[in-house]
Amino acid sequence: MVMFDSLNRHMLKPYGCDWVHTPNFKRLAEKTVTFDNAYVGSMPCMPARRELHTGRYNFLHRSWGPLEPFDDSMPEILKENGVYTHLTSDHYHYWEEGGCTYHTRYSTWECWRGQEGDPWIGQVADEPPAPNQIYNNAERDFQCTQDRKNRKQMTREEDFPQVKTMTSGLEFIKRNADQDKWFLQIETFDPHEPFFVPQKYKDLYRDMFTTSKEWDWPPYDRVTEAPALVAQVRACNAALVSMCDHYLGKVLDIMDEKNLWNDTMLIVNTDHGFLLGEHDWWAKCLAPFWNEIAHMPLFIWDPRSNIAGQRRASLVQTIDLAPTLLEFFNVPLPKDMQGVPLRETIVTDKKIRNAALFGIHGAHVNVTDGRYVYMRSPVGDGKPLFQYTLMPTDMRHTFLPEHIAGVELAEPFSFTKNCKTMKIPWPPKTWCEWSKFGTLLYDLKNDPRQQNPINDNAVEKRMIGLLVEEMKKNNAPEEQFIRLGLPPGHGV
Repeated sequence: MVMFDSLNRHMLKPYGCDWVHTPNFKRLAEKTVTFDNAYVGSMPCMPARRELHTGRYNFLHRSWGPLEPFDDSMPEILKENGVYTHLTSDHYHYWEEGGCTYHTRYSTWECWRGQEGDPWIGQVADEPPAPNQIYNNAERDFQCTQDRKNRKQMTREEDFPQVKTMTSGLEFIKRNADQDKWFLQIETFDPHEPFFVPQKYKDLYRDMFTTSKEWDWPPYDRVTEAPALVAQVRACNAALVSMCDHYLGKVLDIMDEKNLWNDTMLIVNTDHGFLLGEHDWWAKCLAPFWNEIAHMPLFIWDPRSNIAGQRRASLVQTIDLAPTLLEFFNVPLPKDMQGVPLRETIVTDKKIRNAALFGIHGAHVNVTDGRYVYMRSPVGDGKPLFQYTLMPTDMRHTFLPEHIAGVELAEPFSFTKNCKTMKIPWPPKTWCEWSKFGTLLYDLKNDPRQQNPINDNAVEKRMIGLLVEEMKKNNAPEEQFIRLGLPPGHGV
């Protein structure tokens, strides 16, 4: 598995992009099955990785956090069944409190430092961020300052975390190509912001750098910048995508060199996309999860079917990847996994679901059937909202005492293996500013860029039915229906 972070499908040649230099993604599509209807599930980074391990949604029960004691972990299950698993990554959230139980599920793992505001280089003297990277937000400004310290250690391309991650993955393949029963996850944080990239990749887009401003780290906010600066940020992202493409090519090269196509599955995926000014927004999470974020690229080569250069239209999600890998190694699937192995979908485009849920804890709950996207907004003040967890940890820190002062024990959910969880009251004001947008319904066939929400009572009623059905399958807490203005049983 080669996993990128925040990789936009609309920046890749196999998905119709004609200006970003991605020859190796084109080469990849010629060697694999390309999925045209792959969607995220839980947002953002660590919720997506919990889905990658467990094969079930995260966002209706809790936000960002570690694996739970009752969670099934795909790499750990493989390890327990005689499959050697290895993670090499520069995704620094794995090494924080809010992600600290994922990497230990692999047989072995390597980490590479320096992405974003990773607290890596110890330098007391200040290293102020560029003027355009001052946001008047204490946490983000600290990250930008730390990022400048980290960048000083990356004077050569081989110093970049992505390069170290990819190189170590290639070394694993060279050491183990003649061995059987192993799973390698090469996971780079790129092309996640900031779009820090060696100059040679930026030179591919030199005509788009028309301002004198240094800016490669857009805020999580509305776009207020001039069009020339917006174009320049897009060029920075494109340059980083092209760097990812270059190192993806090295993986394809070694697959060729070692004849791994004969017996080795290859999955190339991401966790979500990123807004580069579309809908007049930057980034993710504050705005609704339009298709630039939710509709993700996915490529799979399965040597058992030997199908290459074809496309599949069936609706698939991140939760399907753990079952796909377990099935490939003939390992039984845990009963709590909701995802479906993609073997038959790769062969015949077999339909595996009628609808896909996606979202972030505390904001819109979204559903798509592949034609329509329905974004159901909370009503009123968005209450009640709770976190259900035995690991009260957020992105970089455990929950504070005031967060857990009102904790109760909840009865077990269907997937918690008879364990009660903490039921922790949570402020409805989370990342997404859902109240500014309200409920949205889009027709992707007639409006693929989601520019014009529609009003269609019949379609909305059907989408509500799908939403409720999928939430029930996920054993969603009762208050999730209430806060959406959907009493349990509504629409069924």
